[in-house]
Order: sequence, then C-alpha cells, then structure tokens
Amino acid sequence: MTDQLIPVILCGGSGTRLWPLSRETYPKQFHALAGDASLLQDTATRLIGISGDLSLAAPLLVCNIEHRYLVATQLQQAGIGSAKILLEPTGRNTAPALTIAALQAVTAGADPVMLAMPADHVIADRQAFHEAVQVAFDSALAGNMVTFGIVADRPETGYGYIQHGKAEQSGTFAVQSFVEKPEIEHAKSYLAAGNYLWNSGLFVVRASVWLKAMKACRPDILAACEQSMTKALRESDFVRPEAAAFQSSPSDSIDYAVMERLPKMPELGIEARVVPLKAGWSDVGAWDALWAVREHDADGNALIGNAVQHGCTNSLFLSSSRLVTGVGVDNIAVVETPDAILVANMSKTQDVKKIVTHLQTHGKALAHSHRKVHRPWGWYDSIDYGDRFQVKRIVVNPGASLSLQMHHHRAEHWVVVKGTAEVTNGDKVLLLGENESTFIPLGHVHRLRNPGKLPLEIVEVQSGSYLGEDDIVRFEDTYGRAEEPAGA
Repeated sequence: MTDQLIPVILCGGSGTRLWPLSRETYPKQFHALAGDASLLQDTATRLIGISGDLSLAAPLLVCNIEHRYLVATQLQQAGIGSAKILLEPTGRNTAPALTIAALQAVTAGADPVMLAMPADHVIADRQAFHEAVQVAFDSALAGNMVTFGIVADRPETGYGYIQHGKAEQSGTFAVQSFVEKPEIEHAKSYLAAGNYLWNSGLFVVRASVWLKAMKACRPDILAACEQSMTKALRESDFVRPEAAAFQSSPSDSIDYAVMERLPKMPELGIEARVVPLKAGWSDVGAWDALWAVREHDADGNALIGNAVQHGCTNSLFLSSSRLVTGVGVDNIAVVETPDAILVANMSKTQDVKKIVTHLQTHGKALAHSHRKVHRPWGWYDSIDYGDRFQVKRIVVNPGASLSLQMHHHRAEHWVVVKGTAEVTNGDKVLLLGENESTFIPLGHVHRLRNPGKLPLEIVEVQSGSYLGEDDIVRFEDTYGRAEEPAGA
C-alpha cells in the first residue's frame, strides 16, 4: 500500500508587521503578495505534481472560524474542492492546531504523514521543495519528526535558528538545539559556523507519532484537543471542534511543545531531524521581506499596483486604490490602502507591529478591519460616513443572500447599480433592476438576495442614531450566523 502524505495548512496569524494591508479580518495569507494567487492558494497548490513513492491526500486546513468562508472561497478559486477545514473557535497557537489536525487525520483508521505548513510563506522553487519533502517524508516514515532548516545567506536577526549535527545517509541531520532570534553578532557567528539553519516553521511527522509526542510532552493540550474533537460538529466541508474544550487548551507552538524537547528525550524513541532547504523560502513577515521576494527595477525598487518612482533606490511602493509616487528616496516602504498609509524605513519594518499595538490600545478599528469587509455572500465597502449617516457599496455574489434581519437604530435606502436584486421588505418581496431603489424603514425585517448569474451591486445609505455592525438581529441565515454575535 502506498503511504499517504497529507498537507496540513495552518491558517492562523494576523500578520501585524504587514499592516495596513494585513489586518485581523483579512490577514496576509489571503492577499496576493508574491504573485497572482494569494499566499494561501500558493500553499494549497504547492505539492501538486510531487513525484515519488507517496500518495498525496486532499489538504486539511486549520483556520479561525471567522475566516471559514474566506478559506473555502479561495480554495474553490484555486480548484481545490475536496479539502477539509477545521474551525478553531479561538487561536491557541500551532501545537493545538496540529493536534486537532492529527486527530482528524486518524479518524478513519488511517495514519498519514502530515506536512504542516503555515499558509503565509513563499517558496519560489517548487521542484527543490518537492525533493526536500521526499527526503523528510522517508524520514517521517521511519518514526522521526522532521523540520526544514533554511540555508542562511546572511546574518538574519528576524528568524530563529536550528543547530544541527552530522549528516545522515538519509539526507537529514540530527537536531542539536534551537536558538531564539539572535542579536546581530550572534547571527554572524552562526553564519560563520556553518551548522546553523533558519527555523522555517515547516514540519513533517506521522499523525500517530505526533499524538505520541504530545502525550509525553503536553498531555494537557492533547486532552483538551481530544475532548474538543470527540464532541466536534462535522459538516460536509467544515469540522467544528467543541468550543469550550478547545478554549481550555493551553497555547503553545509546535517548537516549544514538542520539537525542542525531543533531543532531550531519547527514551521516547522519536528523533528530531532537519532537512536543509534552499528553495527561495520567505515567511514574508514584514515589508522588507516582501520587497526581497518581488521583482526589482534597475535601481532596486519594487513597484506594486499603481505606483511610479523617479530617482528612488532600494524601496517598496505598494498601491491598493490610488496613485503612489516617490521621488529621490532610498530604503523606504510606502504602503497605501483606501483608509491608511504607511511610510517606514526599510530597516525598521519589524516595528510596524508597534503601530498596530498603539491602534489597538486606543480603540482604533483600523487595526482590526479594512474599509472593505468580506462576508460569505460577497463584500461591502464603507465609502463615506458622517454624523448619523453612512454610505456603503455592497456586492452580492450570484445566488447569494444576506441574512433575514432588522435594525433597531437605523433605516436604509438601497439603489441598484448593477444586476438584479430580490428584496424582502417587511411582508413584501420586490424584484429591482438597475437604477431602481427601495427604502427600508427602521425596525423592518428585510433581506437582500442576488437571484441572477452576475454580481449584484447596490449603494446603501444608512441613516439613524447608531450605525454599528452590531445593530443586526438575524432571523434566518444561509451561513449559520443566526446564532452568532451580530456583525459576524
């Protein structure tokens, strides 16, 4: 029987160092930063075409419940229709995430080898990655837990390091120790030593071996995950671990929970191994890392979107909604979104997260969401607002429908710009075409649906004493949100 490899894609993280493009409701893994596809889509298709003595299973994804439809939509767009998506009710770091994935993987009596991959990394050379995965896969079949160490080409202070021993015949190296992100002088000494690799955060391990390791290293996490998966609600595409049990799990990473302990626990019989990887890897953790993976002009500038420069060098210009220009600057990042602009020295981009912390501390919604907000049925863009009014552009996907709902504090005017709208307004159902409109009085039960085959676009004008997204009472919802908090 051919042994099976199952990609486990870990979709957590908010990418705060890539603010203002990456935010909690739409973090970096859902953006197309390194090409035409999003980082998640690149990750989900990364193993397609891998050869060797293995069978590639459909991917298993672990994501925050708030991102479930984003994940499902992007997978569908990438042509992946058989994935299973595990929904974390709250983030508990990578060790619990991999544990519930392992428990899901063994439900049918199988014991596949899991390749755990963060959804927000870039790997430019797929062939080199496939070759390294095959080496790691063979080692995992032998009962080892394997990680990939990135061959360092500079003294980097933004990554952790793995110290390794001598090479084995299998092409793997024994892990001697893990080192936290170093100061520059230590990073230089690691590079000179020649036996230190950057810690990639990629892991290969058989499902049963991971569960055995968790039982020995973190039985408290394993017990919480087992309880949550025993009581999980299983749907066609989604698996919902029981919330209270999963939330009782301590938060820990794969490195801390297991990988760093294995060299000190030979009695467990699970060896920690590392495979050197040289495949154009980047975690795209900050704006300087994105600059490094993008194409440059003759002066070292990376231009993304509607951007123009004159006399600039070694800089990044990213435009989301309007023209961005630069003149005579060096080593800076300029990132524009419809509601925020970042200007940063390229050597200080790690500190962008401090801006996010400041915004969070002062209650600024800009740390949490974009002006454009994605929903299961489509998206809306808050294009203007003021005292007692707000204007939104709303796009509803073909066949999709908003919830049957009402508001306590606002009335709404809807004008159809493109497509056909089916509107429930109190006890009436209306069919509206382009340039037609309707008024939803305060307190009226209403619903908007797109019965057509093309996207429906409307302009909504809200007026009232309170216009927050939590002023929604849902009665019916196609996407199961009637029982969730308003605004979800």
